[in-house]
Amino acid sequence: TLLAQNRTGFQNLTKLASKAFLEGFYYKPRIDKELLEEHQEGIILLSGCASSELSRLLLADDLDRSEQLVKWYVDLFGDRFYMEIQDGGVEIQQSCAEATIRLADRMGLPLVATNDAHYLCQDDAETHDVLLCVNTKSYRSDTNRMKIDTDQLFIRSPEQMYDAFRNREEAVKRSQEIANRVDIDLDLKTRHFPVFAPPLGKTDVEYLREVCEEGLRWRYGDNPDQKYHERLDYELGVIERMGYSSYFLIVWDFARFAREKGIPCTARGSACGAIVAYLLGLSDVCPIQYDLLFERFLDPNRSEAPDIDIDFCRDRRELVINYVKEKYGHDSVAQIGTFGTLKAKAAIRDVARALSIPLKRADEIAKMVPETLNIKLKDALKESAELKEQYDNDPQVHELINFAINLEGLAKSAGTHAAGVVIGDKPLMEYVPLQKLSGKDDILTQWTDVERAGLLKMDFLGLRNLSILDKAVNNVKKHRGVDIVPKDLPLDDKETFALLQRGETKGIFQLESGGMRDLLTKMKPDKFADIIATSALYRPGPLEGGMVMTYVNVKHGREPVPTVHPIVDKVLDETYGVMVYQEQVMRILNRLGGIDLAESYKCIKAISKKKLDIIAKFQEQFLDGAVTQGMPREQAADIFNLIEKFAGYGFNKSHSTAYGAIAYQTAYLKAHYPHEFMAALLSCGMESSERINEHSEDCRRIGIDMLPPNVNLSDVEFSVVVDSKAKAPNNGQPDENGRRQLDHTRKLAFGLGAIKGVGEAAVQALVDEREANGPYKHIFDLCERVDGKYLTKGTLEILIKAGALDCFGPNRAQHLGVVDRAVQGAASRQRDKARGQRSLFDFGGGNQEAAVVEDAADMGIPPAEDWTHSQKLAFEKEVLGFYLTSHPLTEFADQIESFTQNKVKDLRDLEDGKEVLIGGMIGAIKKAQTKNPSRNGNSRYVNFDLEDPSGVVRCIMWPDDFANHGEKVQQEEIVVIKGRIDSRGREPNIIVNKLLTLDEAEKEFTRQIALKFVSGFHTEEDMKRVRDILSRYPGKTPVIIVVETQPPQPNGNGETSGNEHPPDTDDATSDNNAPRHRLRAFLTATQAVSARMELKHELQAVLGEDGFRFQGAQNN
Repeated sequence: TLLAQNRTGFQNLTKLASKAFLEGFYYKPRIDKELLEEHQEGIILLSGCASSELSRLLLADDLDRSEQLVKWYVDLFGDRFYMEIQDGGVEIQQSCAEATIRLADRMGLPLVATNDAHYLCQDDAETHDVLLCVNTKSYRSDTNRMKIDTDQLFIRSPEQMYDAFRNREEAVKRSQEIANRVDIDLDLKTRHFPVFAPPLGKTDVEYLREVCEEGLRWRYGDNPDQKYHERLDYELGVIERMGYSSYFLIVWDFARFAREKGIPCTARGSACGAIVAYLLGLSDVCPIQYDLLFERFLDPNRSEAPDIDIDFCRDRRELVINYVKEKYGHDSVAQIGTFGTLKAKAAIRDVARALSIPLKRADEIAKMVPETLNIKLKDALKESAELKEQYDNDPQVHELINFAINLEGLAKSAGTHAAGVVIGDKPLMEYVPLQKLSGKDDILTQWTDVERAGLLKMDFLGLRNLSILDKAVNNVKKHRGVDIVPKDLPLDDKETFALLQRGETKGIFQLESGGMRDLLTKMKPDKFADIIATSALYRPGPLEGGMVMTYVNVKHGREPVPTVHPIVDKVLDETYGVMVYQEQVMRILNRLGGIDLAESYKCIKAISKKKLDIIAKFQEQFLDGAVTQGMPREQAADIFNLIEKFAGYGFNKSHSTAYGAIAYQTAYLKAHYPHEFMAALLSCGMESSERINEHSEDCRRIGIDMLPPNVNLSDVEFSVVVDSKAKAPNNGQPDENGRRQLDHTRKLAFGLGAIKGVGEAAVQALVDEREANGPYKHIFDLCERVDGKYLTKGTLEILIKAGALDCFGPNRAQHLGVVDRAVQGAASRQRDKARGQRSLFDFGGGNQEAAVVEDAADMGIPPAEDWTHSQKLAFEKEVLGFYLTSHPLTEFADQIESFTQNKVKDLRDLEDGKEVLIGGMIGAIKKAQTKNPSRNGNSRYVNFDLEDPSGVVRCIMWPDDFANHGEKVQQEEIVVIKGRIDSRGREPNIIVNKLLTLDEAEKEFTRQIALKFVSGFHTEEDMKRVRDILSRYPGKTPVIIVVETQPPQPNGNGETSGNEHPPDTDDATSDNNAPRHRLRAFLTATQAVSARMELKHELQAVLGEDGFRFQGAQNN
């Protein structure tokens, strides 16, 4: 046991702990005697617990070696060495303590009693035993497992320690003696930032100014306006005075490296308010152009270090971190370590395993925990009635949950923080402990207190949207030959604003949520300032405070601009009189109240944190300042009250502007290059099948064709391919709505890397081989050319299920039937090649590839009946995570849409308790019982998944409604449900109070049935047959008959299109502008019908699929 006695001891202890991980790790971190001798100064040594080297020798009765070891300790540590004894009720500790006491008495050495603590309280012993089972992957019922047979390893009180060591009270007292010797005075004032080395003969101050002045010419031309020089001089003066010139050069240096390597990066947050950041290329936002404030970033009156967060392209962020390591030394740079903690569901599953509860049952219990982010089990018991019911009624579940509650939150695993990097001026183990994760090279340090230790902590953030931008720009260059520089895009592009005004912002940075899309359609942004405002406005405070609609209504002239005072009105002019940004509040406090800009930000922070004493001081200062400018004190008080009301809602304009620029750039690319943009968007979301499904649906909505996986066409990522047979657009000009005609010669090829279970290495090998040696000819050719370590049997089966081998001709069932032969044959031939043997086909001058046969029968692929459409879709869902080529609901889509109001993808944007009407297919079902029956005597309820083409939602039907509708909850049943949103979890659920089959929905929601007869096309016999059909289905749904008096014109094939359903208007024109006159008639109430599925089928047989329509409330 090592204890730090003073600052030197603390530094040595840090080095020992670090070297144990970095140099001595073998299953566990270890040190040897040489290392201990090297770093012993300032350390107090106790002889250790029952597992120590000395204890093992004593327990082995090896007295000679025990004395030699103790003598070595004494020679090295002198009076800083103590003989340690423990007694936690464990026999081995007691035996060890007796031997240690005898040796200490014989050698005249001091004893100290220590508390071997493994848990906090004595009551925790049982939970600790369960944790031991979890960690050793053993069952608690196993009598041969590792077990500690005592409940005494808790933290004892002084009285309990004296009671445990009645005969050695001096050993207990000696712990206080040791504590008194410890005097650690750490240096927390010295800054240990890395030192940037400027060119020879220049200081960091001089060089920073030189780089910034070069930036002036780069950003503003050879003769920049004086205002830019003045702003630069002011900021550099503050930075120099605070001693941060080197810091800015450090950040500039690695940002410069990123730019030179083509790695997109940009600053975020308040740093964008500094012109120094703009001139150094850290940000692409001019703070003067957008009225951003330096003081929001760096307070000249405080010694707080600047904090510049940089976003990098997610895919290449590691290159920048490696550059920093090379620049300042690998031992001077570390990433931040994090600990993964045991969450509620994981705790249930781990404890269940230890208690021998079957996995299926453990999963059932875990799934009862709501999806709320980081929910605690105690809260889950309050929110989940089914979990509470199981907890109260099942003793096994009760015990399971109690243990899990005690274990949740414990550190389970170590990892690397997504962004944090620490840099020092010396090897970091001089200041903080370091470690390596097993099997990885990254050096990690702690999160807390590294800045207090004087080290530089920076966030190298990986931003997915910068990767999307980067890939999209590269796609445009590759497929269009156009060089796009995002920061140079015009900020007044009509097509971009038209896209934003339509709310078509799925996949657009910061603007893709349903609520944000709704705001855009209301706001109709037409300038970049509106985009900046959206992210500041779309937050709970402004939304609830009515600021959003004030902004929208004033912008469109529906309300007058609010006026307060000329100074205030001028500051709020860009946001239509609405106080949106913190910088606006700072301006008002400064210009009207005379409060320094840096101080004004302190006032905003005090208001947001409701620090009333500080607010009162600023209020008095503001009122005094306003009075000196001639304003009545009462009016000044009203303005301050206004500030106090809205300042807490204000958002950082610097951050909004920086992220608004990325939002605009992504919107521009989607508007002008939709195929290239969507390929990039999909490629950056391949880890999430839900995300791919969402973006694929967006592709379908805007008319972009998605080709299924194809080993001869698809790349690793999603890509743009050209179909030369498709019709090119007539012109490249946008229509009156700002929408450019889509180029259908371009399509998207599904990325092979998005197929679940294949692996990037396998698809990369497949694509590399195809690019090097041409397309694959058939399944056997594929297996022979791709290394078997990548293209395994399992991988090949997944590719077949995904349809990626359909290009070869044989159907999927045929391909699956020859997988073993293809894989084994290829492996055999690859082994022969490796031995230098040749196939029979290789002789005679021809090569093997040329001799390969391509006919399925000749290759020995036996015939097999192809999978059904539903089987193909099921496998597609299995390997892709969603339905790509079709959906089981496709044939019912129009029908469901006519009855319903909502889709799954839109539910997360609805507030808690909102009524919904939604349709879909029932998936997983789980039935259970409540503890107490409902008022109708039923206690059964059901949870089930409802899936539509846009996603899946969890539905709950409680006992009262289950009694009425429960029997209709069947796997793969297509239903329409009424219910309300339960959004207390991370993902919304639906509480179901009505469930209808599709047939029932037809009856309940069909408003009317429209029939179309075309004069000259339909006969009297057709009308008579329809009349007879209607008479067989009496009901309450009215029927409309529309008669066209002019027959439709022939199409290009000489065929008529008389079965096309007309629009609901009374007059229409055909494609050749010939008028079609219609007569509309209603049948009498006695002839109304029942809107049943059977009626639909009979009408279809006479009128065709498009000769009638069941019209619901949604398609009036």
